[in-house]
Amino acid sequence: MGERIEPAPEQLDAEDSKIVTLARSARARIGAAEGAAVRDTDGRTYTGCTVDLGVLRLSALQSAVAAAASSGAEGLEAAALVTDGTEIDPDSLAAVRALGRRVPVFRADGGGTVSDVARDVE
Repeated sequence: MGERIEPAPEQLDAEDSKIVTLARSARARIGAAEGAAVRDTDGRTYTGCTVDLGVLRLSALQSAVAAAASSGAEGLEAAALVTDGTEIDPDSLAAVRALGRRVPVFRADGGGTVSDVARDVE
């Protein structure tokens, strides 16, 4: 499995814009390092933030995927990560890929501007 990083599209569709907004809100709510949101194949959305409890560490994407999986989601359509980082860590991408190989993962800054999209390549 590999990842191809593409430039952000000129404009996101409404559903993809929604998950970027949800990821921003999740991050801002608790002042987390990162916020994430995923949309499952039924159109339901789940959010997550960075978790660091010493004995439990999850990235925001891992947290959002865990929320989706624990709610019975069987697949994902899209994911978004709001971060100050310049890339998405491989473990976070692996969590998304566990529920959807072809899922686009949008990376946005704190203002919600999407800079790029990670896509799985086989």
